[in-house]
Amino acid sequence: MDVKNKRVAIVGAGPSGLAACKHALARGFRPVVFESGAAVSGVWTRTLSSTTLQTPAAAFRFSDFPWPAELAPEPEQSFPRHDEVAAYMAAYARRFGVLDCVRFRSKVIAAEYVGPPEREVAAWARWSGNGEAFGDGSGEWQLTVQHADESEGTQTYRFDFLVLCVGRYGVAKVPKFPEGRGPEVFHGRVLHSMDYSGMAHADADELIRGKRVVVVGSGKSGLDTVAQCAKINGSKNPCTLIYRSNHWMVDAKLIWGGISFGKLAMTRLSELMVHKPGEGFFLSLLATIFTPLRLLMASLVEAYYKTQIPLQKHGMAPECSFSQSILGWRLGTLPERFYDMVNEGSIQLTKTGAFSFCADGLVHDDGGTGERVVDADVVILATGFDADRLLSGVFASPRFREIVVQAGGPSDAMLPLYRHCVHPRIPQMAVVGYAECAASIYPYEMMAKWVAHLLDGAVRLPGVAAMERSVAEWERWGRWAKRQSGGVFYLKSCIGAVTTWYHDQLCRDMGYSARRKKGGGLLAEWLQPYGPTDYASIQ
Repeated sequence: MDVKNKRVAIVGAGPSGLAACKHALARGFRPVVFESGAAVSGVWTRTLSSTTLQTPAAAFRFSDFPWPAELAPEPEQSFPRHDEVAAYMAAYARRFGVLDCVRFRSKVIAAEYVGPPEREVAAWARWSGNGEAFGDGSGEWQLTVQHADESEGTQTYRFDFLVLCVGRYGVAKVPKFPEGRGPEVFHGRVLHSMDYSGMAHADADELIRGKRVVVVGSGKSGLDTVAQCAKINGSKNPCTLIYRSNHWMVDAKLIWGGISFGKLAMTRLSELMVHKPGEGFFLSLLATIFTPLRLLMASLVEAYYKTQIPLQKHGMAPECSFSQSILGWRLGTLPERFYDMVNEGSIQLTKTGAFSFCADGLVHDDGGTGERVVDADVVILATGFDADRLLSGVFASPRFREIVVQAGGPSDAMLPLYRHCVHPRIPQMAVVGYAECAASIYPYEMMAKWVAHLLDGAVRLPGVAAMERSVAEWERWGRWAKRQSGGVFYLKSCIGAVTTWYHDQLCRDMGYSARRKKGGGLLAEWLQPYGPTDYASIQ
């Protein structure tokens, strides 16, 4: 059977979708990519005008496609703007023929597996029935696609394999309020930060110009949004940030004694100090022995940031330690001049335990003395995203919608995917780009390479029982990491602290050496940071 003639569908043309298509093409397949937007690069086409990368360009890149000099003249120090990131991804898509595969303005509204009944699928001892990507040919995926072009309308397509690259940021998470205390009673405009950042930049500026704006949420999107509003309105109409908890938001350009903390965290030596899923007795013992050193190093970094950033002065010191934040990857970069704008009065910071709406704005608990009203014309909810609903909502099958986001019961530690890509009980389907880490492009690319190898048979999967044992190992590790990070400060399926360990697993599956520092010797392998170029030779 010539698998190269099999029909492969990819949903989404963000970074993970582009990588999935590129590497499927490289293995001889001709995938079809369905993208709901009008351009490639995903969320990078729907950002605030001030959005830039949080990591240097050198860390945020595809392994075999360096940044063009005109976009990132010094990749180690450059933090490109959102439009430059989108241009980089578009250039990648052109270079490798991905654009020819993309159907723009085409939204997949349902994916249905058509083949053996679900009860039979659930009983299979091998994934897809025989352990191969395309099964025995008796099953296929039926996609219902809504095209923006009225001449095409809604159509149904059939594929032999489905790759979901929908990301984590397409469904807004909105708080629930008591009856009569929600947005419906407010006389102004309420929108989520996702909707605000998706507006045309001129329209977004006009919406808040001269208005009393309140932003709810102190995560990355919250701080970026309040900074954007402050730049437009200044101290004459200050923007208020209302938040319940503080996160580690730092200046990514800060370097202590020539040491980049981000690069230090990406070394094998750093990962040796952290427990890892399926590590065995010896590595577990070493991680336990080195834990005090890891905590000491994190404490030094924390102390340094606190001396350089006025967190205490403005009541923004995080409730969790820096080491907890790293495990849960609950950290981000400060908008430029953020605390200068606080000092100038352009941004007002208000911490609260709870909030609700009234006709004139927001009502919040002011810390024990009662409720206080913050007058507003516009309220922007930077309250996060529902990544599970975004992913599960693709499936037509209620059972698949349920099991894709939970392993034997509700879990907010890890998605139950083997190698973070394949669900043991959902045939002929892979996910690329859900697991979260520091620099997302090249881990997504590694997943895409693994899936491409799976498609052409170069990756051989174990039985379903063995796959589920591996999933359970990662789930146990995720629960440990969540406990260590203080519970609420852990991001689901966060592999940031063990990215290289994860990539080692993928390399071995694909038949490549996990040791990528060629010619550098043992010291280079353990002390040099791992990054995209270390995996460029894997195609």
